[in-house]
Amino acid sequence: MSQFVTQSIDAKIATVTINRPELHNAFNEVVITELTEAFVTLGQSDEVRVVILASEGKSFCAGADINWMKRMIDYSFEENVTDANAMALMLRKIRECPKPVIARVHGACIGGGVGLAAACDIVAAVDKAFFCLSEVKLGILPAVISPFVMEKLGSGQTRRYGLTAERFNSETAKQLGLVQETFADADAMDAWIQEISQVLIGNGPTALALCKRTLSDVANLPWDNVQALTSRRISAQRVSEEGQDGLKSFLEKRKPNWVNPL
Repeated sequence: MSQFVTQSIDAKIATVTINRPELHNAFNEVVITELTEAFVTLGQSDEVRVVILASEGKSFCAGADINWMKRMIDYSFEENVTDANAMALMLRKIRECPKPVIARVHGACIGGGVGLAAACDIVAAVDKAFFCLSEVKLGILPAVISPFVMEKLGSGQTRRYGLTAERFNSETAKQLGLVQETFADADAMDAWIQEISQVLIGNGPTALALCKRTLSDVANLPWDNVQALTSRRISAQRVSEEGQDGLKSFLEKRKPNWVNPL
């Protein structure tokens, strides 16, 4: 039984919810473990086509739990490495989940919360949400989350906000590439998330997983390696059962079998 993270599945849409509203959904080692387990489980489930990452209460995630931070003061170097690796694994399991992941951001999204959002494929946020890479204000640094944040913001903007620890709003987050869509209120955001989830469900599930993996794989490969990888990957998918059905359904003007299972 999970203590702080809940899961639900409705019509192929899974919702993972951090439930620590009294602490603004700040995470500790338990939240990290439960989020990791949730995304591993849902990523392997044939009943799930889309995952939404949400939070209860006033905030999306205010970063690290202060009580957890107090315990960290007495951690050895080795204990800190173990702790940081657990957080990195959690973010990777979100980013590498075979299913599209949508972050539902409201209120505060601070420190590690920005990392959570950045690890997701699509981020929706209400206008009043705010973001902050606050770590340097505490004499530490946004190290573990930096590759995930940099992937969305780019090097220059990550340097700025990582060094200044300035707060920025949802509109700025959208301009920077961290957020894809902003909304006046939670109802409008939830309606859009449901709409985009249905769009995603209409796409080939294996194709979506391979699309995510390919976009990640090609990012830092030499061009010769990129050509070899992408040529083989598209060829394998074209001759796969899903690829064959998708191509035939388009030519035959019918829905593919992943939309209307046999």
